[in-house]
Amino acid sequence: MDAGNGGVEKFDLEDRTFDFANNCKEFLKRVDKSIHNIEYYKQLIRSSGSVAANFIEANESFSRNDFSHRIKIRRKEAKESRLWLGLIDINGQLEAQRTSLIQEATELMKIFGAILEKTKIN
Repeated sequence: MDAGNGGVEKFDLEDRTFDFANNCKEFLKRVDKSIHNIEYYKQLIRSSGSVAANFIEANESFSRNDFSHRIKIRRKEAKESRLWLGLIDINGQLEAQRTSLIQEATELMKIFGAILEKTKIN
């Protein structure tokens, strides 16, 4: 916790989205490379990486519409990441890690949704 902001933990979303993509990559290193998992593996790498990449692009957007569009893409990619995480066949040892990643994808979706709502209001 950061004492400088009233005891509220502050998150840097650029770091958080990078960590999400990196944590998905580390999770996938431990997943069985069966024929059907390979396709889910590729999709998860793309979607989790896109969450982070589109965060950077949103921060460099030229207009409010461009910013909103990038936020929508991030939310969509987080939702897709959650889907691929659920479809990958894993052994029981990886279930806690997968659950944590699904939770993070869900939280990111909610954050991006809140940003979109705030953008509409302003």
